[in-house]
Amino acid sequence: MTLELRNVGWNAGFKKIISDVSLRVAPGEFLGLIGPNGSGKTSMMSVLAGIRAPSRGQAMLGDQPMKQIGRRNLARQIGFVEQQADTIDRITVREAVGLGRTPYLSLLTPWSEDDSEIVDQALGSVEMRDMADRMWHTLSGGEKQRVHIARALAQQPDFLLLDEPTNHLDIHHQLGLLELVRALPVTVVAALHDLNHAAMFCDRIAMMDRGKLIAVGTPEQILTSQNLRDVFGVAADIEIDDQGRCHIRYHVGTSGHTGIKKDRVA
Repeated sequence: MTLELRNVGWNAGFKKIISDVSLRVAPGEFLGLIGPNGSGKTSMMSVLAGIRAPSRGQAMLGDQPMKQIGRRNLARQIGFVEQQADTIDRITVREAVGLGRTPYLSLLTPWSEDDSEIVDQALGSVEMRDMADRMWHTLSGGEKQRVHIARALAQQPDFLLLDEPTNHLDIHHQLGLLELVRALPVTVVAALHDLNHAAMFCDRIAMMDRGKLIAVGTPEQILTSQNLRDVFGVAADIEIDDQGRCHIRYHVGTSGHTGIKKDRVA
């Protein structure tokens, strides 16, 4: 199954936030979404997740427009971890992950042993099984992110969407989280802030600027000195190692700006 945007635009009131975006996510890949602050990444992730309906164009899941798919069925196929997902409820880790089973529950289909087993498997996938009985509010930032991912995995989705998943984490937990996600048996789309992380973990990268999709390709194709100067306004050298992976070395003391970028979007 594929996830696809076809000439999609999305407006906030009368303001265009994303325009004419076409993107196809292939099964099994790790696709990174990059772009400057305000380039439209979060809005695009919300459209891909089916939370926001396009103002123009079509968001497709397989061969079916998302607008024709019920919310419950959509949640069974797409797991979405937002930037500021949090709760003030006094619940345990296991209960938080159990929320991912909501799309499968009803008066006629109550909680079962199968649901408990799926939650346990999701906790194991993010190495949080030993903390299942801990209270949510006692967790660190990195631990909470793992629980959010486990909750999404408990939905048993085909696609896992992550919006800036490493925000507020130290470098150890950033790398650990992305390594974990990279090893999961799902298709991943992640909006990433750190370009070297995108180079390390992504099969392909989609680059956005001012609400438009600028380019899509492998890290080596997208993370070029010219693209970084044009889109991010920074000067950098790109080095390719013996394994074909690219590494970005930014120039210290120069921004590389060719002009002030205006009219950023959310």
